[in-house]
Amino acid sequence: MRIRRVPSPPRMARFHIPAPALPSPRLRGRGWRSWRGPRTWAGVDRRPPSVRRGRSRPATAATTSAGAQPGTHTESLGSSADPGPYPRSSPCTMDWQPDEQGLQQVLQLLKDSQSPNTATQRIVQDKLKQLNQFPDFNNYLIFVLTRLKSEDEPTRSLSGLILKNNVKAHYQSFPPPVADFIKQECLNNIGDASSLIRATIGILITTIASKGELQMWPELLPQLCNLLNSEDYNTCEGAFGALQKICEDSSELLDSDALNRPLNIMIPKFLQFFKHCSPKIRSHAIACVNQFIMDRAQALMDNIDTFIEHLFALAVDDDPEVRKNVCRALVMLLEVRIDRLIPHMHSIIQYMLQRTQDHDENVALEACEFWLTLAEQPICKEVLASHLVQLIPILVNGMKYSEIDIILLKGDVEEDEAVPDSEQDIKPRFHKSRTVTLPHEAERPDGSEDAEDDDDDDALSDWNLRKCSEAALDVLANVFREELLPHLLPLLKGLLFHPEWVVKESGILVLGAIAEGCMQGMVPYLPELIPHLIQCLSDKKALVRSIACWTLSRYAHWVVSQPPDMHLKPLMTELLKRILDGNKRVQEAACSAFATLEEEACTELVPYLSYILDTLVFAFGKYQHKNLLILYDAIGTLADSVGHHLNQPEYIQKLMPPLIQKWNELKDEDKDLFPLLECLSSVATALQSGFLPYCEPVYQRCVTLVQKTLAQAMMYTQHPEQYEAPDKDFMIVALDLLSGLAEGLGGHVEQLVARSNIMTLLFQCMQDSMPEVRQSSFALLGDLTKACFIHVKPCIAEFMPILGTNLNPEFISVCNNATWAIGEICMQMGAEMQPYVQMVLNNLVEIINRPNTPKTLLENTAITIGRLGYVCPQEVAPMLQQFIRPWCTSLRNIRDNEEKDSAFRGICMMIGVNPGGVVQDFIFFCDAVASWVSPKDDLRDMFYKILHGFKDQVGEENWQQFSEQFPPLLKERLAAFYGV
Repeated sequence: MRIRRVPSPPRMARFHIPAPALPSPRLRGRGWRSWRGPRTWAGVDRRPPSVRRGRSRPATAATTSAGAQPGTHTESLGSSADPGPYPRSSPCTMDWQPDEQGLQQVLQLLKDSQSPNTATQRIVQDKLKQLNQFPDFNNYLIFVLTRLKSEDEPTRSLSGLILKNNVKAHYQSFPPPVADFIKQECLNNIGDASSLIRATIGILITTIASKGELQMWPELLPQLCNLLNSEDYNTCEGAFGALQKICEDSSELLDSDALNRPLNIMIPKFLQFFKHCSPKIRSHAIACVNQFIMDRAQALMDNIDTFIEHLFALAVDDDPEVRKNVCRALVMLLEVRIDRLIPHMHSIIQYMLQRTQDHDENVALEACEFWLTLAEQPICKEVLASHLVQLIPILVNGMKYSEIDIILLKGDVEEDEAVPDSEQDIKPRFHKSRTVTLPHEAERPDGSEDAEDDDDDDALSDWNLRKCSEAALDVLANVFREELLPHLLPLLKGLLFHPEWVVKESGILVLGAIAEGCMQGMVPYLPELIPHLIQCLSDKKALVRSIACWTLSRYAHWVVSQPPDMHLKPLMTELLKRILDGNKRVQEAACSAFATLEEEACTELVPYLSYILDTLVFAFGKYQHKNLLILYDAIGTLADSVGHHLNQPEYIQKLMPPLIQKWNELKDEDKDLFPLLECLSSVATALQSGFLPYCEPVYQRCVTLVQKTLAQAMMYTQHPEQYEAPDKDFMIVALDLLSGLAEGLGGHVEQLVARSNIMTLLFQCMQDSMPEVRQSSFALLGDLTKACFIHVKPCIAEFMPILGTNLNPEFISVCNNATWAIGEICMQMGAEMQPYVQMVLNNLVEIINRPNTPKTLLENTAITIGRLGYVCPQEVAPMLQQFIRPWCTSLRNIRDNEEKDSAFRGICMMIGVNPGGVVQDFIFFCDAVASWVSPKDDLRDMFYKILHGFKDQVGEENWQQFSEQFPPLLKERLAAFYGV
């Protein structure tokens, strides 16, 4: 059986649970969920996006143009070189005053920049570029922001935001008097009467601070901390707002020796304000301290008990923002200082149960995060078991769509398939290079399950209570397993058969959420539930139909394990109807669910291929842009799942014309090529010789894409100021499709390779700085080695040193594919491999002995070491003792196949050369031999001779003692197959 490549993770995100596009939460400095990897759920990355609410405005020409890099101009705005009729202003000093005429024109420019007219915006953009040549233009901007109180607030704030962009783009070029004037104005006006202006000045301060100015502005922190003591509310609030932003942006620096650890003063200061009479100030104070929890800042750890005590005192605060920050603090403390919370855990859980039902959804969402975090703690089961009876109904209730959700989702729109997608509907997607894996006994290929749940379209921008409740139920189901069901099943029946569609929809979502964790306990109910869910695929509400698709996909594994006519056939029939649904959201959900079903069912789908292809091909003419990309995924997954069964003239005639039509429509620079190339790669591999009529133009275009990208990369390297960096994804998908062609066409690809410069291009790609390019290059090299070694052989002397240097497990997938390619080259080179053994052997031995090496890499490394030993036993055998144990354990779970066969022949030949190398670990060799189900006769003889040779050498009595260590199953297998 050949090695199979699967994208890692699989090619496209699957459907995610629908959710509305709500405003994104504010980024919590470094902290917000940056301390752990993303939680994926039904296609949703559970981290909120790093969007900072309150610091950005709608993009206008003014706010998007940070301006041209200031030149060497020393003139003031209004000097003779001025682009407009600005009179000369006074010099840049701390008592700087603007020229009145210049000020009026700056104000006019600010007004114009708020115009929706595109032509006006362009003029503003050009004018800003000109004005940025004059350093004191920035003085005008700060003047409008801080002193021109007669102007309306939006104009003043806009002036500050343009200045912020200028600071961001080229603060280092500001003359010192200008920089000093701006800094002084910020500190003098942080207590402006307008909250919008205070916030804008705070943003400006933290932007200056983030340009390395915290060290160069020593008075900033002491002055802001002093302003906290002001009797004036605006001054105190403005200073706190600025400090909160600095804490978010510079948390590590504040706890460093570089600044003399100001946190030692700041943390106790912030704690004093937890009892302030203003809720806004209390909220700022908690938010500031919260920034330092995840980094375990020493100043906070020294005051941790006071902090927790103060949090408890604020637990029932009237202000929702304060309650939200209290919940946020407790969630983070649960992760980093659970020891301090354990004595109070019962009370905290009771509190969080209340807050998860808070009338303010932001507070409820923050509290709901607590259950996600608690589920990851070892004490979860112990402390939460007695509270499940209260918690489960709360989470289930949180999974209903709110009225605003339904409006935003256009939940009442049933048919929208004719409405073209807008550009923002289509999230940028990124190609994942091919990775080489080996088939296992009773296992799916690596990454075929969890990696599917990748983020999708609007998923990142709308982390809400519904999604968080579902995520919490999902993780808790994985902790409590069947113990969750007594609390859930009584609720489920009422939900699933409820007359209100919103309630029914939430029940279907609950059923999907518990699928992974409670599968065993749900099995008795599935014969009744699956038909009900299939029925829900025909519901009159689109949102019910779409969620039913997702939930059914979560139970696909069970469906496929039953007789096909029972559930698989009805499910497949209904899902195919939903693929042609009139609602785009349902189309998307059905297509993704069907792709999951394809992966589970594999060749079970072969009898229905004609019907499946008719549906998928019909969808080509029906789908808008976004769903078309998901359709490519469903077709590619079908090809991966049924393999060569697709190679029938009838199927080829249905499938290939629409794919080739799309291929011809798309330009070389169109990113829609990515999913199409991935799809074609799977199709080419499956169709094998059936792809021959289409292979030449496809092959040539792939080579052209690689060549173009390499040429662009070279031009960019040589002249970065003139050329843009190329998008290397074009090259990666092209290399992967060439791999698919080589794998599918085998020897037929030889003529195409002969007529192209692919080997020269491959030599360049193998040395590319981007790991994904190298990863795909080595996959292609391995496939070309198998398909047409005649063209690879002349390049081996150049290729082998590159392969050797890429045996670096820091880049797992690159290392994996390089290792696999070396193994394939061994099998073609035979004894001629001898000059290259030392180039790669030490690295391979190091990798196989490395702790925590991923399973796929271990397996490929073991195969390649075995193959090296097969062709050059004299060179490899002396190192046998250094790798025999991990070698045996790595390959014991691999199914019988050609790769395993050649590797075991190699190990047997090495044992023949160096029998002493295996003596200490002979039990592991016995175990690996016993993993074979049906080795070829000559390989079985090799095993027989080694086993009996060892037994004869040690004698019957010693062998008996030795074999006593064997597990019973191993003993039985060796006795039955080899008579030892």
